Parts: sequence; C-alpha cells; structure tokens
Amino acid sequence: MNAEIPFGPATGIGSMPGGDAREAAKTVTGTFEDFPFLPELPARGPGADMIGRTAGMLVDLYARVEPSGWRIGDRPGRDTRRARSWLGEDLDALEEFTQDYGGPLKVQAVGPWTLAAGLELRNGEAALADPGACRDLAASLAEGLRLHLEDVQRRVPAARLVLQLDEPSLTAVLGGRVRTASGYRTHRAVDRQLVEATLREVIGAHTGGPAVVHSCAPDVPFALLRRAGAAAVSFDFSLLTERDEESIGEAVEGGTRLFAGVVPGTDGPLSDPAGSVMGVRTLWRRLGLQPGLLAEAVTLTPSCGLAGASPDYARRALAHCVRAARSLADNPE
Repeated sequence: MNAEIPFGPATGIGSMPGGDAREAAKTVTGTFEDFPFLPELPARGPGADMIGRTAGMLVDLYARVEPSGWRIGDRPGRDTRRARSWLGEDLDALEEFTQDYGGPLKVQAVGPWTLAAGLELRNGEAALADPGACRDLAASLAEGLRLHLEDVQRRVPAARLVLQLDEPSLTAVLGGRVRTASGYRTHRAVDRQLVEATLREVIGAHTGGPAVVHSCAPDVPFALLRRAGAAAVSFDFSLLTERDEESIGEAVEGGTRLFAGVVPGTDGPLSDPAGSVMGVRTLWRRLGLQPGLLAEAVTLTPSCGLAGASPDYARRALAHCVRAARSLADNPE
C-alpha cells in the first residue's frame, strides 16, 4: 500500500440533511477528526443539489433551472449565482472549523459522465447525446475543479486534499440505460475507452493529491476506474455480488483503497460496530487477503449520502462509521 496517499479510516460521502452550513461543518469536523469532508446540503434547493452545485463550478459554461432540470445556457444567471453563493457559504463554514487542520480533507463534485447525463442541452436532450458537448463539459469541469481545489487549499492550507467524483450514473452511461428526453428510448452506450480517458482528464485536474470515484449504483467498474487514475473507489457494500470480487481483489492488490459503504444512508436501526464490518471481514477472507491489510486498504463510510436521513440519524451514522473503523483496526480477523 502507498503510505503517502492521505486517507483516514472513516469519512462521509458528502450530502447531509438540513440547511445550516455551520452546523453541518461542526458535525463533520467533530466526528471525523482525521478525515473530514466538505458537507453538501441539497435540502436548500436548486443550486445546492448535486448537479446544480457542480454546474456552478464550471468555467465558461453556465446552467439554469428549467422544469425538466438543469439546462446549459449562454450566461451566468440567478441559478448560477445561487449555486456559487451556497458553495461559498459551505466553504466559509468549513474554514471556520478546520483552523490549523493538517490531515486529509475530502471535497466532492459530480463526475463528467453523471454531469453529462444530468445536464440538458438547449434542445432538452442530455449533453450525453452530443460527443462535442461531453468534451466541452469535461474540459470545463476539469478547469473548474482545479480552481475550486485551489480555493479550498488557500482556506485550509495545511490540509491534504482528496477529490471525490460522484458518478452514480456511470454504469447507466456504460450500459446504454440513460433515457432520452421523451423517455421512450435510451442514449447509446458510451465507449469504455472514451469513458476512461475522460475520467482520467478530470481526475488529472487534482495534481496535488489523490482522487476517489464514488458510485452507490450496482456494477461499479472497478478496473476501469483504477485505469483512469482513481486512487480509491467508493461504493455501497451491500450491492456487491460475487462477480465483483475478482476485480476488488485485483484493486486491493494493486494499491487501490476501498471506501466501503457499510452504514445505511437512511434512518433505521444501527447494528453494533463489529456487526457493521462483518461482511468486510468475510469478503477479505474469501479473497485470501491478509487481515493485517484491512485497516490500510479500507475506509468506512455510509452506503450513500445522508441527505434523506433525519439530522439525528445522520449524526449517529457518521459516529457509527468511526466506531466501526476502530473495530476493524482492533480486530481485523
């Protein structure tokens, strides 16, 4: 394993319930003392949602809200300004609670393929339908992320930044399952080599640290993400199947870290910490991997974002990730 890559034993995915940026930042930094993240608060409305937040980071491309969703426009308008204002508010809150922090710090944005599936062109179709639009979007996103990461680094100068690209639509893009505007057809599958090259371009925007690609959909393409330059892959552990095991084993042996989503993302009973990681330990044994590698190779997270959870459950779920990670480190077998 590469000891130079900064990852902590547990962290969150990104989204949190509610609309209070200071409260969210206080919760996250207080819970994850060695791997906090920049909270996202989509309950505030358009511009704080996943697609709108990242659209606000784009350079020389702008988007506005239409009844059907986010659509690329000609100039920055009210929706772009709102998205940037909320992001600024979140960064101010994070900066307040990370004074003198010097460990890994994770920031999230939507990846190029989920963005292409979620942003409409002027004709109402997804940008995914136009290869030229996909190229422009990826280039704009890469530059926007570079500037965003520079801003975060200025605010928290001692932190080691980790970039997370959220790609929940990636498997649908690869499988030709993204629906057209009419809903009657689907966009054709995008070539895997093009998907990989585009991801590599956007991951390359983060020259100063590692990137994680997150997807809480089934059939995460572990090998493709590794080739694209992801230092870690984040996924919902409960969705793994036997056919994923070989690629997970290869990923771990190749030095890729696993962000295993083992704590439910919506309200419900929480098992004891040891019970939450039982499946991880079992998988490890089945793959024939050394138990001692577990703490080095795995970061524990909720199964997905916590935007749909109650504030009380969200706090308990994050704290549970920390306790489960401690259980994994203390008793890897």
